[in-house]
Amino acid sequence: MADQFSNTQQIRKPAVVSKGGIVASQSRKAAEVGAGVLAAGGDCIDAVIATTFALGVLEPWMSGLGGGGAMVLYRARERRYEVIDYGMRAPNSLRVEHYPLTEGAASDIFPWPRVKDDRNLQGPGSIAVPGVVAGMEEAHRRHAKMPWQELLGPSVKLAGEGLLVDWWTTLMIASSAADLRRYPASAAAYLQDGLPPNAQWGIRSTVRLPQDRLKATLSYLAAEGPRDFYQGDLARSISADIQSSGGALTVDDLASFRAYGREPLAIPYRGGNVYATPELTCGPTLAHTLRLLQQKLQPGRGGPNAAAYSEYALALQSAYRERLQDMGDADGRRALGAEHLAPACTTHFSVVDRDGNMAAVTQTLLSTFGSKFVTPQSGITMNNGIMWFDPTPGVPNSLAPGKRCLTNYNPVVAQAADGRRLALGASGGRRILPAVTQMLSFVMDFGMDLDAAIHQPRIDASEGAIVIGDVRLPLPTHEALRKRFDYEQAHVQTFPMKFACPSVVLRDGATNSGATESAQPWGDAVAES
Repeated sequence: MADQFSNTQQIRKPAVVSKGGIVASQSRKAAEVGAGVLAAGGDCIDAVIATTFALGVLEPWMSGLGGGGAMVLYRARERRYEVIDYGMRAPNSLRVEHYPLTEGAASDIFPWPRVKDDRNLQGPGSIAVPGVVAGMEEAHRRHAKMPWQELLGPSVKLAGEGLLVDWWTTLMIASSAADLRRYPASAAAYLQDGLPPNAQWGIRSTVRLPQDRLKATLSYLAAEGPRDFYQGDLARSISADIQSSGGALTVDDLASFRAYGREPLAIPYRGGNVYATPELTCGPTLAHTLRLLQQKLQPGRGGPNAAAYSEYALALQSAYRERLQDMGDADGRRALGAEHLAPACTTHFSVVDRDGNMAAVTQTLLSTFGSKFVTPQSGITMNNGIMWFDPTPGVPNSLAPGKRCLTNYNPVVAQAADGRRLALGASGGRRILPAVTQMLSFVMDFGMDLDAAIHQPRIDASEGAIVIGDVRLPLPTHEALRKRFDYEQAHVQTFPMKFACPSVVLRDGATNSGATESAQPWGDAVAES
């Protein structure tokens, strides 16, 4: 693979260790919000809610009020594992005939036939019913200790400050600017004179994009409570904005949405257990991968050798082959097919509190900036979940009213045979599964602590026959992989990432640790002070 990057540069982020709680997030500022909630006496779930809304303000291209997701929880006192599923679904009001096929292939991240005017990819017609607020509502109902309004307070403050522009902000906005400028409210929110904003060189110079409408929406949601998003004035405002621009989402679509509690998929592994999201996600595919590794991989000390990396690749390729044979929603059973290789818009964070409660939380808008459509009245960046469906009629994953969207996220909580417990997940589309698989193996097969595991080079085997290896792997590993696979080497880099971006926390006895991907420029694990 041709590149021009340094072969000697090293980037490291030491794992954070604390007796108190830790939040590990792709955004340090959001992690600080969550850690502040823990320091104020909040439960793990209080930190999850506050971090979620902060992320929607700080990295609005990744997640927010207009997205969906899922979380895996561990409740220490009851020793119980739970899943809260708040994935998006197609509006009941959607009409399939409004998505006629035309010539060519889709221009975004799925290999679907093209729909006229790319109606399923961006704009109001691509919006599925969002689930994030319902997910936080359900989490708050179950386990929160702090008032809803108090947990939304930090995100209101952040929105009032405006979106701070640095080089990462500029890069993410620039990657979608051509589409954002199609929609007036989106252009007003994220562009300056129709172009991406740029940070200034001066040490005391700052550039911020106002988020006044989003601040007002968050303030209203804090005061009125989460149901207003689905059944109140806010629901009516969202629906009116989408319908007036040509979308299908109605007040009834919002009113009927609920988050669901589900039993986690329990996957026995190496004397411990991995608890994953069931049916709608990558959880079943992870189970396939770990089953093969349990049979083939030789655990030990000192980290994986060339043979171990070969087994990672073989197990992942086998799991993806099975996954691609059965996509969609048939008989209530969900497996996932053609997911993204192009840039996707996902965030993952993990939380552990001082009592040992844990959460692995993944949320998404699907594409970067989702539908690229910002609601004019409320300032919410909306998802493009309709793109998850195959617009071809008569196949398992065909577009249909009320159908639940495919997802590829993979949050997990795991307990190793030695008693250590970790909450883990990643962003990165199809590359999530390889990252989660290997991070689990580094801890559960090779006994690594979190600092060693997060810096251990990984492979990716999500691009069909191609296996990608981190250039930092030892030469014998590269040679072994090249002999056995269609093999490429790649640097761990900030953009575009060739490997997924994990955020993880681990608990060993009463000691917690947290870590995030070293190449992610904003990410950090933050301990409560």
